[in-house]
Amino acid sequence: MNILLTGGSGFLGKNIRESFLAQKYSLFAPAHKELELMDEFAVRSYCIDHAIDIIIHAAAKPGHRNAKDPTNIFYWNTRMFFNLARNLDIVRKMIIIGSGAIYDMRYYLPRMKEEYFGEHVPVDEHGLSKYVIGKYSEHHDRIIDLRIFGIFGKYEDYAIRFISNMICKAIFDLPLTIKQNRRFDYLFVEDLMPVLDYFIKYESRHHAYNVTPDESVELYWLAEGIREIAGKNLPIVVTNQGMGMEYSGDNNRLKNEARGIKFTPIMTAIGKLFEWYNENRHLIDRKLLLIDK
Repeated sequence: MNILLTGGSGFLGKNIRESFLAQKYSLFAPAHKELELMDEFAVRSYCIDHAIDIIIHAAAKPGHRNAKDPTNIFYWNTRMFFNLARNLDIVRKMIIIGSGAIYDMRYYLPRMKEEYFGEHVPVDEHGLSKYVIGKYSEHHDRIIDLRIFGIFGKYEDYAIRFISNMICKAIFDLPLTIKQNRRFDYLFVEDLMPVLDYFIKYESRHHAYNVTPDESVELYWLAEGIREIAGKNLPIVVTNQGMGMEYSGDNNRLKNEARGIKFTPIMTAIGKLFEWYNENRHLIDRKLLLIDK
């Protein structure tokens, strides 16, 4: 089976390329110079020339606080999607690596259910692009939207991503800083791979699934756990007191359908990631840890 992976040079893409999926399937992950996703004709030709069966769409123009160019996010992300989706006449299936931002960050509810989608229209470009893509996907039987809330693992941007940022600070004996405590869903990136494998192999009952762990965790509790794993008595500094808005999703739809899916205990996963950063500390730029963006 031939699979086109977009965003292969990004955090998720790199992890997918190094996972068992790359040995199990013929995985094509073209670099930008090999395939311009904004060019509809180039995308069409690539799918035909490589006899693509399934598309895993992990590419996105980022709008986070460390993005080099956070402009035209809506246009870029929707255009890339539709340039890919128009090939579903020759491709069997398209799996989108989606986001909890689709539910509108202004109106989050704890343990958000898939049915809440559409209650509000996001005003931020990132969320709006996910919303438009989600609305289109609802009416297409061969598009599956996997909505991830928080996800962590090697290759993520340790300058801004909470768990990697805390680990790297602990390695360099820096205070563990939190802007505000809140409850969060954090999926270990390795646990995404069996989920992708399931939807590659089987037909789905629904168009969208929250891909989240079974339990949400507090950021302060995570910082305490990382400090314990590091074996250092580092200070934990919280800038704003009180609890922020919870960012979590209900995973019952996924667990009821893909019954064999299990999630790594979060501290076990963090321990593995801590070891990876410790072994690759030469890749960490300490200066990037000194300013909280």
